[in-house]
Amino acid sequence: MNDRREEKKRQEKFNRIREKVQNDLNSVSRQDPHSGYLLKKKMRAVKSMERRFDRQAEEMERLPEEEEAIFFRMKDVSFPPGKMLLEYQSDCLETPDGAVLARDLQLTVKGPDKVCIIGKNGVGKTTLLREIAEQLLERKDIHAVYMPQNYEEILELSMTPAEYLSENGDREEQTWIRTCLGALKYTPEEMDHEISELSGGQKAKILLLKMSLSGADVLILDEPTRNFSPLSNPVIREILAEYQGAVISISHDRKYIREVCDTVYRMTENGLVRVR
Repeated sequence: MNDRREEKKRQEKFNRIREKVQNDLNSVSRQDPHSGYLLKKKMRAVKSMERRFDRQAEEMERLPEEEEAIFFRMKDVSFPPGKMLLEYQSDCLETPDGAVLARDLQLTVKGPDKVCIIGKNGVGKTTLLREIAEQLLERKDIHAVYMPQNYEEILELSMTPAEYLSENGDREEQTWIRTCLGALKYTPEEMDHEISELSGGQKAKILLLKMSLSGADVLILDEPTRNFSPLSNPVIREILAEYQGAVISISHDRKYIREVCDTVYRMTENGLVRVR
């Protein structure tokens, strides 16, 4: 198990290095051929490292999987049946640079419905969910929380998980937080790591725990199951299916859509079409 954790850490560190080198290479000026030569040389070294990591990953896959499923529980909440949660309308959904993603979008949600938006990549689902989140997070009559696809949008990467989750910092609260993190299969060492050093799955667990401790009655979730293991995903689906609040989500996970969501919309460039 420790070998697998170390492998994940190495892979994530490598991904950051590769992305930085590629970005530097893309932005280097043609008037600076020497820097371009050095960056290409560095990229060759990165690709060599990638091949080595691939071989190590193949060897790791041959090892028996000993992972345990997480234990997780949401606070008891409720959302008044039939209460209007969202009346969203947009003639034109655009990217920050003005590119049109979709037109004539309308979405009405009443609590405690669990809604999922599906559709092909690039159609604007994440942009739409972000706009919905901006509206709902400002509301005073509900308590909404948002789990973006890019966790780093809202995580404080220089904090440890325990620091990020803390509200008052007292010893009793810290003990409870560490107990909860343990139930999510954090090791004591991982609890004291900076969030920036953790895997995508561990970051997802932090946001999940933050939501559960908040007592929110509305969850806004962008691909909520994508970073969880095959053993933990059924736990996540069961918890969200039993959750008594409202959920507005995006997903490509067929089991999540089938087991959790009451209403499903397909998003296209021409709007939202209800498919269930």
